[in-house]
Amino acid sequence: MKKKKRRLRKKRIRNCLIGLILLIGVGIGGFSYFQYIHSNSYLLKQIGYQKDEIEIILKQSPKEIDTILKKEYHKNMVSLLQEQYFLLDHLDRYLAYSKKHPNKSMKDVVTLVNVNRDREFYENSKKTDTSKKELMLVNKYYALGKDYQPTNIVSISNQYCYGENEIKEEVFDAFLDMWNAAKKENLTLIITSSYRDYETQEILWNRYKDQQGQAWADSISARAGSSEHQTGYTLDIVTYNSILNDFENTDEFKWLQKHAHEYGFILRYPKGKEDITGYDYESWHYRYVGVDVAKKIHELGITFDEYYAYFIENK
Repeated sequence: MKKKKRRLRKKRIRNCLIGLILLIGVGIGGFSYFQYIHSNSYLLKQIGYQKDEIEIILKQSPKEIDTILKKEYHKNMVSLLQEQYFLLDHLDRYLAYSKKHPNKSMKDVVTLVNVNRDREFYENSKKTDTSKKELMLVNKYYALGKDYQPTNIVSISNQYCYGENEIKEEVFDAFLDMWNAAKKENLTLIITSSYRDYETQEILWNRYKDQQGQAWADSISARAGSSEHQTGYTLDIVTYNSILNDFENTDEFKWLQKHAHEYGFILRYPKGKEDITGYDYESWHYRYVGVDVAKKIHELGITFDEYYAYFIENK
């Protein structure tokens, strides 16, 4: 009798333990399921993303993941995230621009939106941040005021230029170093245009407009306030027996392509980048941005507009 009672007691204890284990298992399973249905993986799947897309999205920053979770599924989302110069703040603009231009690659979409090409020229232009000095951006989206005048402007000797020219002293010093280096290879660099104030640029642009209309004037010249020449950091460079449009055929141009960045200068409006800069190719137009930045732009093969958007404005 006692043995029978002990067996029953052991059986009850065993059953209780089994029940407790099952209860714990159900609890753990339920908690795991609760965690899963609230996980980013599950939520992204519910939106419509596939396994391979989810794996890529989950590698992004928490802020990027949270932003994506608030949006509907988009076939280009993952491609955008993988672009080198993707900026989260521009996500809605990327998506809208890619929808409007379905034939453009995601690389082009990111690049063009970053430099504001999804917006009309000169509409709601921002004020140029002149505190950036040699890295200030002046174009069809960022403008200088009518009264802006650069400091430390010096005259350029006729030995180095055609006509009367002025430029910021630090730019002229850098140009002299570059001029001397080119001269050692029997090459001559000549400045044909440099600092221009607001009024001079206004006269120039209106002249182009009167000749062939506003669209043509905008393609080859900046409106007053939107010209880099007003910054005092820009030089138009040619050589003997050349004019602006054929400067690219000279040995001096070829030398500048290899060495200008070593002295802090970049070709501001390169060939093939017209959609990015908003200007026709200008082989003669050089912008001083300092040696470090010029070298980086040269190495990356990007325009100053792209550099500003990603490395300066995005900080």
